[in-house]
Formats: sequence, structure tokens, C-alpha cells
Amino acid sequence: MTDIVLTETTEGITTVTLNRPEHLNALSVELRQKLGEVFIKLRNDTETQVIILTGNGRAFTAGLDLKELGQQGMNTPSSGNETVDLQKAIREVGKPVIGAINGFAITGGFELALACDILIASTEAKFADTHVRMGVVPGWGLSQRLSRLIGASRAKQLSFTGNYLSAETAERWGLVNEVLEPDELLLYCQKLAKEITSVDQDTLKEVHRLIDYGWENSLAEGIDEERHASRSKNRDLEADTLEQNRLNVQSRGRELNS
Repeated sequence: MTDIVLTETTEGITTVTLNRPEHLNALSVELRQKLGEVFIKLRNDTETQVIILTGNGRAFTAGLDLKELGQQGMNTPSSGNETVDLQKAIREVGKPVIGAINGFAITGGFELALACDILIASTEAKFADTHVRMGVVPGWGLSQRLSRLIGASRAKQLSFTGNYLSAETAERWGLVNEVLEPDELLLYCQKLAKEITSVDQDTLKEVHRLIDYGWENSLAEGIDEERHASRSKNRDLEADTLEQNRLNVQSRGRELNS
């Protein structure tokens, strides 16, 4: 039987691939459960520092499995087997997640993309929120997260119409950071992930937490949390450590500019 979620770990980077290409990686109950289990496992996997999430074939994921929903409705009997909160598993994995958006990211697939920390897209990527066309109210955070990324007016345009958003426009609107040719997408994401593995991992974890905290709370609360974390984490830094880190940063700067 073909694995519906593939994982591969190399040098601290784990690539997680949705593997139902013949169904555009539609999020069946089985796939949602399996993917959530993978992220829960990766949270405590000492070999994984950065995660790349992508899809096999023409889609990142086309969203919830409409064929499955059409047969059984939203409250499917099989839902009882889905014991993992997928969005929570991704958002709380505690490690940077790069979304390599290789193709269609539709509705639930769009929400899955928004759960990632960094979005990099192929020129073949297309985004759409079709909740209003399906008559389904979003439940994975799209109505809240999308407007924070691209602004309320643009988010309303997408969600009110259900129209497709091209990769190029997504980059212009600030939804994705880069747009690359399909054969360059994973190579770029792997390079980015490798750079992330080269930093101080304890500090990275705390900065990651602070950014997410600020996302969920007010600016004033975020600044207070940062101040508290800074005092707590920085008080034990020795001068020799700071000097060595300064030299390392300078050396890297010279390499990048040479």
C-alpha cells in the first residue's frame, strides 16, 4: 500500500510530502490523521530542526476530500477515527515549517499553507478560498490569519469571490516570500532550511515562540513578553561567547558578499 505521507530527513531537515497525487492530495480523514501524527512525532524528533511541507504532483493540496464529504457530509462516521488536531499539530511542532507550495492550495489546502511559518511558491502554485461557494464556514483559521498577512480588503476579495490567486500576485501581496520555477522550488527551500539549521537553535526556538506569541496577542503584550524573555535568556551570556558569535557573524557576512 502506498504511503499517503512521505518523510525524508537529511542533515536536520525533514521533508514531509503529501502523497495522494491522483486525488490532488485531497485531505481525506485518513490523510489528516496521518499528517497530524507525523507532525506530533517530529516535535520530539531530535534529528529534525527544520520541516519542509509540500505535495506530490500538481497540487500542494486541493483541500478537504470533496468526494468523501459528498458521500458522508461534514460529520462523517469516520471522523471518530481522527483523533489529531492537524492545525494544532503543525502550529505547535516547535520547529520552523517551510511551506513549499508546488501547485493548487485550495480552501483547506490554503489553510494548511497558512499554518506554515514561511511560504515559498512554484510558478504553478494557485491559491483559492472557496468556503462561500461550498457553503461551509472556515474552521482552521483562514478567516483570521489571511487578513493579517495580506490585509482585510484583499482577504475579503479572495474569500467573498472564491477566485484563484496566482503565485505572482500572491508574492506581490505578501502571501509568499519567493516564486520559483517548479524544478527549483525544493532546492531553494532546502537551501533556506540549511541556513536555518546553522543558527543557534535555542535562540531560534525562543524567537520563533515570540513571533507566534505576537501573532496571537496585542503589540503591547508581545513587547512585554519579548522584554521578559530577553532578560531571562540573555543574562547568562558570557563575553567570550558574544565575541565568538560576533566573529562568526562577520565571517559569514564576508562570505556572502564575496
